[in-house]
Amino acid sequence: MKKRLKAALLAMTILVLSLNKSAVAAGEYYWPTGVQVTAPAAIVMEATTGTILYEKNIHEQYYPASITKILTTLIALENCELSEIVTFSRDAVYKTEGTSISRDVGEQMTLEDTLHAVMLGSANECAYATAEHVALDYESFITMMNDRAKELGCEDSHFNNPHGLPDPDHYTSAYDMALISRAAILNDKFRKITGTSKYTIPPTNKHEEPTYLVNHHAMLNYYHTGKYIYDKCIGGKTGYTQAARHTLVTYAYKDGMTLICVVLNVDTTENQYKDTERLLEYCFDNYQMFNVVDNDSSYDIEGVMNTTNFMIKAPYFTIDDMAMIILPKTASFTDAKSEIMPVHNEKGVVGRIDYYYGERRVGYANILYAGAEVDEYRFRDYKEAKAKGDSVVLVLNFKIIAMIIGALLLLAFIIYVIIYLKRNINVIRYEMAARKDRKQKALRFRGFDEKKKRRHKFKH
Repeated sequence: MKKRLKAALLAMTILVLSLNKSAVAAGEYYWPTGVQVTAPAAIVMEATTGTILYEKNIHEQYYPASITKILTTLIALENCELSEIVTFSRDAVYKTEGTSISRDVGEQMTLEDTLHAVMLGSANECAYATAEHVALDYESFITMMNDRAKELGCEDSHFNNPHGLPDPDHYTSAYDMALISRAAILNDKFRKITGTSKYTIPPTNKHEEPTYLVNHHAMLNYYHTGKYIYDKCIGGKTGYTQAARHTLVTYAYKDGMTLICVVLNVDTTENQYKDTERLLEYCFDNYQMFNVVDNDSSYDIEGVMNTTNFMIKAPYFTIDDMAMIILPKTASFTDAKSEIMPVHNEKGVVGRIDYYYGERRVGYANILYAGAEVDEYRFRDYKEAKAKGDSVVLVLNFKIIAMIIGALLLLAFIIYVIIYLKRNINVIRYEMAARKDRKQKALRFRGFDEKKKRRHKFKH
């Protein structure tokens, strides 16, 4: 009986230990999932790392409606200057319907004004005019949209217009819109436009009065109502058609974390905003950012060199001091695993440290080097680094330095010549006059000599 009891206790102990081990293994890489939304498809992505914090049907295809204009604006900013003049064609004015700011054929506005109308006022004729301006013709811009989406890694999208009006061949997914929105918010000009609450377009050649714009995103500012205002919101784009229902992209920032939330095919205005706020608050409450340089001391330059198999020709190596990773608040930085990968064909980057939490990639840090192929670098703030007691490494661009030195030498030579001429101008004038006088005397002597020879010949 005692043997049976001991055996039973032993079996129970093993079972408990195995269950506990399984629980630890399952909970070792805990990823928060305790939030529900009404949206058929939704995603939250952290902008700096590209890490997906929440997902629901993220590859299901839906009509995007006016959030399409994020891609339109991004392409315009990447290919044009804001000071360029956009001229509205007949097609731009008459081949669009729905939301507009009533532009006329032949009207001219700066691209900056036009893009504010696109993003704040959701003006369809302005999106069309932007497309024609950027690519010179409408169809070429559509090609640019799909090519850029593919470059960003989009898998489920096809774009057939620049404004998002209904079209069977115009669709996307929450995942693809997050990728596009991430590329956009990392663009400084776009970030400024999307975060603008109100904007005034000055009078144009067709409108004598200014045009006033208010951002339609009700989490950013008062638009019809103030009940959806969210103090962490830094921008976004609304969308609606009967086919697409409500679509919404929202950017929010808190404690060094920039989140991108996309909800698609939502049934009501209220639900799109409530879903978005619920997702953003959940992610802000459950995740935290870590600076790689401040937290990871496991890599030294020699180790980086050996792993990337890179022969040093440049004087310095450095890990990007702006690099971040994101983890659940239940985890610490040391819970993330890392690996170094060599990088080819990317200026200024020799390698990359990828960080993983379980199977999820949660961020990366570029390993930078200086050399002739490097165009520019971000320099760490000297005062801040010195205050922290950190060593300060300046990554130098020798090509630019050589050009500057050459320009300075040329300038010094020109200044020397000017000073020399100024100090010796009288001497130079005297020498020139003397040279001219000697030349004239030589000519007179040569003429006298020839006359003498002719006389002598005549006598004989």
